[in-house]
Amino acid sequence: MKIHREGYSTLLFVAASLILINSGLYFFAGFRDWIMGLSSAISLLILVYFTQFFRSPERLVNKNSNVIYAPADGRLVVVEETTENEYFKDKRLQVSIFMSPYNIHVNRSPVSGELVYYKYHPGKFLVAWHPKSSELNERSTLVFRCDNGVEIMVRQIAGAVARRIVTYPGVGDRIEQGDEIGFIKFGSRVDLFLPPGTKIDALIGDSIRSGISKLSSNFN
Repeated sequence: MKIHREGYSTLLFVAASLILINSGLYFFAGFRDWIMGLSSAISLLILVYFTQFFRSPERLVNKNSNVIYAPADGRLVVVEETTENEYFKDKRLQVSIFMSPYNIHVNRSPVSGELVYYKYHPGKFLVAWHPKSSELNERSTLVFRCDNGVEIMVRQIAGAVARRIVTYPGVGDRIEQGDEIGFIKFGSRVDLFLPPGTKIDALIGDSIRSGISKLSSNFN
């Protein structure tokens, strides 16, 4: 399994810390088979636990201008009409995907088009399923103008555990469906804001995969 580049520094830090801890145990406790064996087993489990956060499987995306793909892996938790106050300032269909610590954390573009707006917002770290997390938590907002001229918003939201949001494209960049647009470390949530009336194919509670799961197949 490929490890995402966002994980290199974290995994190096974790591995170095575990080596220091085990070295300290060896120095202070002496060489006792059961202590070193237990410590090594726990260290391996910790390293595997952190490594799985940064899995980055290849995704072959079947590009289609009529399709909106999921931007994140996780579980569909919200499909509702709401007022989006940052950019559109009108009614939008909000679609939210909750990313657990065990999901793939790569975020991908749901459409092809141009990034026309980006803004990072510092904020709180409420649990990702909190109704106000989309407005109060640390977050990054991206607006894509699709090839058909329609604009959609993707919002990366930090949670109680996720404390680092990474966003790759800049305003004016051309983005293709399935391109990596960011990474949220240790889970959280991604919201989409779509034109009212957009038909959503997925159901609340569905397991979603970025670049593969079709949220809407009649987008035009």
